[in-house]
Amino acid sequence: MLSTRPAAGQYAPYYETYVRLIPAGTNPLVLLEQQPRELRQLLQPLTEEQGQFAYAPGKWSIKESLVHMIDTERIFAYRALRIARGDQQPLPGFEQNDYVPASGANARSMADILEEYDTVRAASLSLLRSFQPDALERMGTASNNPVSVRALAYIMAGHEAHHLQLLRERYLPGLK
Repeated sequence: MLSTRPAAGQYAPYYETYVRLIPAGTNPLVLLEQQPRELRQLLQPLTEEQGQFAYAPGKWSIKESLVHMIDTERIFAYRALRIARGDQQPLPGFEQNDYVPASGANARSMADILEEYDTVRAASLSLLRSFQPDALERMGTASNNPVSVRALAYIMAGHEAHHLQLLRERYLPGLK
């Protein structure tokens, strides 16, 4: 049932980029299961110093990007939980550019960040798998926009796909 993309009205236009990164007919949970392996393959050879690399001035480091991915997944999972349970209270947005500096990511080890990543991903998958089909279709409001639980699953997987693409295209080439 999750293999059907959410309709455009089930998420804010801002998230179209992420939803489109999920190939048509693909269950986003399958991607959420596969992405940790891909992430580890990309990051395994990096040193702690390389984890602090940013591809341009003012851009996040690799460690900061990873913690951003973790924080964002937690927020999307929280939204999915509340909406799936029928909570109709509008959910606030968050400012990612405020979260990253407050995270202290560059002071952490890659191993510690990746352990947290694995824990959050396991929790997200467990939560998303627990939803009944009717819960996936429930709509709520987040950041002043309508969003469905189905769309949040796609957005989670697409957000990570976006950051994996950035790692491959902008970060890793700059380390050579």
